Amino acid sequence: MSLIDTTAGVPSSTDERVQPVAIADRIHAIDMLRGIALFGVLAVNLVGEFRVSLFQQFLPATPFLSPLNGAVESFISMFLEMKAFALFSILFGVGLAIQSERLARSGCRLRLLVRRLAALLAIGLVHLLLIWNGDILTEYALAGFVALPLLWLPIWSTAVAAFGLLAFYVAMPALSLPISWPSMVWLQQHVSEANHVYATGSYGQILRFSWHELACILPLHEFVFPRTLGLFLVGMLAWRSGVLRDPQRHRSLLLVVASLGLMLGMLLNSPALTQAMASWDMPPATRPCLENAAGIFMGLGYGASVIALVEFTRARSVLQAFAPLGRMAFTNYLMQSLIFSWVFFGYGLGYFGRLGAAETLFFGIIFYICQMALSAWWLRRHRFGPIEWLWRTLMYGIRQPMMVSAATR
Repeated sequence: MSLIDTTAGVPSSTDERVQPVAIADRIHAIDMLRGIALFGVLAVNLVGEFRVSLFQQFLPATPFLSPLNGAVESFISMFLEMKAFALFSILFGVGLAIQSERLARSGCRLRLLVRRLAALLAIGLVHLLLIWNGDILTEYALAGFVALPLLWLPIWSTAVAAFGLLAFYVAMPALSLPISWPSMVWLQQHVSEANHVYATGSYGQILRFSWHELACILPLHEFVFPRTLGLFLVGMLAWRSGVLRDPQRHRSLLLVVASLGLMLGMLLNSPALTQAMASWDMPPATRPCLENAAGIFMGLGYGASVIALVEFTRARSVLQAFAPLGRMAFTNYLMQSLIFSWVFFGYGLGYFGRLGAAETLFFGIIFYICQMALSAWWLRRHRFGPIEWLWRTLMYGIRQPMMVSAATR
């Protein structure tokens, strides 16, 4: 998940660089976009990873208990799975570029950016090892370290690297890569064991089991790492090229990316194409390659569409309700893990494997609405979410002011 500080302006002194940017100077369109993207992340994680085992998706499909549950799972698969995370990866790259620009005159830009990523890595490891092994923060921090040097290189080098990484990711299913993957027998046995441990185990039992799963989750991160890094670079490019800095000037480009991204994404991911390809004499890896491309296109399409709606239409008055949630995305992401773990795992309410996709998503929608209200309430009194405050404090090594004052409104 990308959890970024989307602020503009380049401070001219060390004292200024540690001061929170006034709310009026924030890039609210990106806050709104991040808040909307957080719903996609919530839905995918909740229905596909907290409700059932992460590895359930790799087993042969079983008949749905109801048409509604089937429709919900199909909707999430086609419109949200991988697409929401693609959008968050882009936003992380945007945030990294913005922070780099803000610190350019401080004289210690590299040191502070490294500390920022190191703090993210530390928080991610705590989340991964003590709360939930579906963590994405650790991968984001590591990818951030790899992307960091490109902030000092020409923009064209970022564009070339992004294209190369994303092209490689799309082609990965057709390549013979040394990425190990468990057998079907192992997956069936593991899912059966997970259904018991996660539903009935104590915190210690679940923790030990989740640590055991890490070796099997690692290949998934190896597979998506090129895409994560490539989309980071797309986000960096979007900021450094001025597309997000001045959307009005790049109106045509945003509209083209929005329309083509959504159109190509839905076409490549459509069941109709799958059925058509079944009658064509094509290599087996073709379909997975197209699905990889679909996730990238739809992520770009979603991002450009929201920016266009905010900047070019009256939808901004409605979409601004998502901005507080986006400003506290880091806190809200970790809150989701804590609450969902308690709801579904054995040391809490133990609903693991007991709910259908539809009722789980309904619970997620209610929870998301509560987070929207809580975020708006909190930010009327505080500059940052609690985890955002901790992250910023660790980055600068100076305790950050938390309460809102008239000067920062």
